[in-house]
Amino acid sequence: MVKYLLVTLTVFGVNLLPAFGPPTWAILVFARIRWHLNPVALVTLGVTSAAIGRYLLAVGARRLRQRLPTRLRDNLADARRALERRRVSALALFGVFVVSPLPSAQLFLAAGMLDMPLVPLTLAFTLGRVISYSLYVSLATVADQHFSAVVENAFGSVWTIVVQTIFLVVVGALPFIHWQRRHR
Repeated sequence: MVKYLLVTLTVFGVNLLPAFGPPTWAILVFARIRWHLNPVALVTLGVTSAAIGRYLLAVGARRLRQRLPTRLRDNLADARRALERRRVSALALFGVFVVSPLPSAQLFLAAGMLDMPLVPLTLAFTLGRVISYSLYVSLATVADQHFSAVVENAFGSVWTIVVQTIFLVVVGALPFIHWQRRHR
């Protein structure tokens, strides 16, 4: 029971982040492989906590919008009116929230700042995540049954930790590189 709570709170917290959080599917796959949690419960909790987290992120962005300069607020209002004028845009927007190549955090930030109706967009997000999370957790279940030794060694391997640490250091160093001098 504690592990389910831990997964739920982690997914919720990650989905409150506006950027740089791990993908929710990766958290669910990790929990499935590492703790052998029930896949149906895992997907249900993951989808629910992700949807609530993203909804609250959009609500926060909506409140942040009031602190923006008037020029930017007017620009956001114009963008919203342009989206509302086209019926195709509303259907496309709904489709983007169901299946999107774009990160959902940025989609929900934009929806909040554009003052879009959040409930239908969150329902679209939920529908898409039920499908994708189910697929990922199902594949993790099959992988765990057939390749459990290989997968478990990869998660706990010293080399995996070293490689991930190197990646974090490189990504963390990128903002400190003086790029303009590099191009001369």
